[in-house]
Amino acid sequence: MQVEALRDLVINVLEEMKAKEITVIDVRGRSSVTDIMVIASGTSSRHVKSLAESVAFQAKAAGEPPLGSEGVDEGEWALVDINGVVVHIMLPKVRDFYQLERLWQMDAPQTDETNG
Repeated sequence: MQVEALRDLVINVLEEMKAKEITVIDVRGRSSVTDIMVIASGTSSRHVKSLAESVAFQAKAAGEPPLGSEGVDEGEWALVDINGVVVHIMLPKVRDFYQLERLWQMDAPQTDETNG
């Protein structure tokens, strides 16, 4: 699956599950780890966990099983690594503290898919 199609799949899952403040950052040429970062907020630890599990499940169903995930059980910050797309799902307080968008947005194309 192309990275753009995978990005779109992730965004669709997050939107369907009511993730907040979805942001997409293209880091191609700036990171050897991934091409696209998707950052979103969940409203509770349970919501963060459900979002991460759904992203992983839908990616696998589409033929792109995640390469790994972290933090899903804790639910404050979950990371799902899907072949070219890394998804960060955080509680708002964690997102405010780490400010990943600020760290990565220097000259990187960014698309806000904000829905609340």
